[in-house]
Amino acid sequence: MEKGYRHLSLTERDRITELRFGGMSLRAIAKELGRSPSTLSRELKRNATPAYKVYLSHRAHERAVTRKKKAGERPRLKDERIVSYVRIKLAEDWSPELIAGRISQEIRGVAISYEAIYQYIYHPKTEGREELIGFLVRGHRKRKIKGIGRKERKTKIPGRISIEERPVSADNRSWFGHWEGDSLVSRKSLAALNSLVERKSRLLLLSRLERKTAKQTSAAVIQRLQKFPKGARRTLTLDNGTENARHKDITEAIGTRCYFARPYASWQRGSNEQVNGLVRRYFPKGTDFGKITDEQVARVESLINNRPRKCLGYKTPLEVASASVALQH
Repeated sequence: MEKGYRHLSLTERDRITELRFGGMSLRAIAKELGRSPSTLSRELKRNATPAYKVYLSHRAHERAVTRKKKAGERPRLKDERIVSYVRIKLAEDWSPELIAGRISQEIRGVAISYEAIYQYIYHPKTEGREELIGFLVRGHRKRKIKGIGRKERKTKIPGRISIEERPVSADNRSWFGHWEGDSLVSRKSLAALNSLVERKSRLLLLSRLERKTAKQTSAAVIQRLQKFPKGARRTLTLDNGTENARHKDITEAIGTRCYFARPYASWQRGSNEQVNGLVRRYFPKGTDFGKITDEQVARVESLINNRPRKCLGYKTPLEVASASVALQH
């Protein structure tokens, strides 16, 4: 792999032309020049002479230099509607990929690439550049691998039903109404957050608890899920925390059958884990949940439910959930 990308020189472009006419493969040329095949592939696509579909070094070099000069003149995004949309969504913690995937659904006739958005953000002449860079989600942190080296403890939850008995429709996300539940805790107080995520739509229901007790947890789950039609609250998959000990109260109150993942198998509640990661962007570890308000929690829930997802075809969880519930009436 190349260490620190360098633009191709005219000498390298001359050599590419020579070897191409000699019949050498792209991969072999890349090895000869000490470049990656992707660099050469990109060079041929961008700088070959279109009319003849051939690569001529001097023409290619001239094209590359001209493009570089133009790039230095101004940011690529020009339409004020697009610029405004991009800036607003970056402030809402959307990634450039989400913005690019969603914009055509909200602004008719508009299509941009996420690469163009990145170039706009990092362009030296972009207004408020440092602030925009600060909005970008840093997705390159090392993730902790959970559960390795731990021994499974005997669960203390009475009457637990294993996830292996959960309906197939919950596994393949074919039906709306299969939920996952979890708790987010704070070291600074006894207060906590209860999060419920619907597997098909990724819809989030977020509630603040004064204490992470089994009684308060089951009450919060019942209060949130009972507002949905019966067919929209089929199952609930939980971890083995003691706050879920009163799962039978949930089943008796609203008919939702509760299942339990294996201890330390957080991937069995993958939707919940991923959405909790989004919640933590607004309430980082160290947040005192005893000092936040229900209004703040509701705002975060709304922001996440109105955030498009690539896995949903750039629709939002709220859009998918609304359509799914409507079909059940």
